[in-house]
Amino acid sequence: MTSEQLISAYPRLYHMAEDGSWPSIRDHGLLSTEALVELFEIDETRKTQILERRRTRSVTLTHPVFGGAVVRDQIPMLEPQLAGALTDGLVPADWYLLLNRYVFFWVREERLQRLLNAQAYRARPHLVLEFDTADIVARHASRIRLTGMNTGNTRPRAFPRGLQTFRSIGDFPYDERRRTARQDAVVELAVTGGVPDAAELVRRVSRWHGAQHLEEMET
Repeated sequence: MTSEQLISAYPRLYHMAEDGSWPSIRDHGLLSTEALVELFEIDETRKTQILERRRTRSVTLTHPVFGGAVVRDQIPMLEPQLAGALTDGLVPADWYLLLNRYVFFWVREERLQRLLNAQAYRARPHLVLEFDTADIVARHASRIRLTGMNTGNTRPRAFPRGLQTFRSIGDFPYDERRRTARQDAVVELAVTGGVPDAAELVRRVSRWHGAQHLEEMET
């Protein structure tokens, strides 16, 4: 896939975050879970729990200087199904650690809306950040990875996943996948480490409660 194809096919990116997290994102960037626990100087025992185990609920991090941040739960990922889907000799702890190195974006709004309205999330508000794909590519192309699946979900079916699930833009088999997957040739765009300049690049920050748009946030 080329950067031009990516931008043309998926011109906008969408990230769902915990309600109330905009001040932290504005100040520190949209960071991966791994980057957050490093920034917040989390002790090694708790760091292992956060990075290498399934989170059944969101985790709040606090720091005397940096304030607070919320790490999202991993409710849609069931460990027995995940274990059976992993390839390349990976075990669940490896997969959790891999996912925690990225910040994830949906490349289609339909996927975002599906997550906002999922049973685990529709009962409470969430923050939605929207970006122009061209801006993210211009700043972070070398750290972008693409995947043709929802890597944090094992329902209703746990598709096989392993070391080749995440591909660089140039290595992603776009032409092959779009013959069968069409609009879902790319499902997620992930950025290694996150987007530290998110406040500069974000085009829209809004609050949603399921399908209901609540308000626009000042950026």
